[in-house]
Amino acid sequence: MNHFKDKVALITGASRGIGRGIALHLAAEGADVIVNYYSHREEAQEVAAEISRLGRQALVYQADVADREAVQSMFDAAVERFGHIDIVVANAVFERHAMLIDADWEVHRRVFEVTQFGVYHTCQCAARQMVHQNNTGRPGGKIIIIGSVCAEVPFAGQAAYNMAKAAVHMLGRSLAAELTPYRINVNVIEPGWIDTPGERALYGDAVVNAGWQRVPWRRLGTPEDIAKAVAYLASDDADFVTGATLLVDGGQMLYLGWPGTPPPAVWDQRSSE
Repeated sequence: MNHFKDKVALITGASRGIGRGIALHLAAEGADVIVNYYSHREEAQEVAAEISRLGRQALVYQADVADREAVQSMFDAAVERFGHIDIVVANAVFERHAMLIDADWEVHRRVFEVTQFGVYHTCQCAARQMVHQNNTGRPGGKIIIIGSVCAEVPFAGQAAYNMAKAAVHMLGRSLAAELTPYRINVNVIEPGWIDTPGERALYGDAVVNAGWQRVPWRRLGTPEDIAKAVAYLASDDADFVTGATLLVDGGQMLYLGWPGTPPPAVWDQRSSE
């Protein structure tokens, strides 16, 4: 499919997990891709090689999204290489867990710098580039923020991450309002529990492997689930969608009021069908 023929997409944190899934999915649908990474160089190069095998171009760019100058330099390099940027996905995060009374401020500050301010820097650079393109004859643009259900649910031990995700949700809505005169769409995707290398590093394989029991859909999400949602919001089909939050969680938010897993009777009946 060529939904994104002649389009260029920039994805932060694209070397692994959700970002990798998004980069490969958009490339499979015709986009050239800027593969941003911070520390996983070899994996970023593997993503770029796969994009090349799909017949698209890839630019691998190392940048810490917490560094404003580095983010701007990445956008400049992308425009120099491709001439324009049509889709930007602010995906990069830094997540560490600790009860607030025990937390190390330097660690939590890094959570804010990457997960909150990094999204701000990415979105601001994207907005400026897309407005410039609009003024020079290339209309539109799509900015997509990868948020989290943590923006809505105060999961214990994740105060900094919850706070950062709540902030970027509001950033998305605010930016959407500002960019409507330019027909630049800004939307947020709210993933539930997604099986990624980062989640396995945080919780361990045993917890993640058993995590499906806490999701009504009876499986954890995959990077491809989020990539498909990004592809929709980045496509012409979503031209009338802006300032929205798309929940992609397999029904997890529906049952957060239940202790433990969803009601067993529901799933006993489903499993017998």
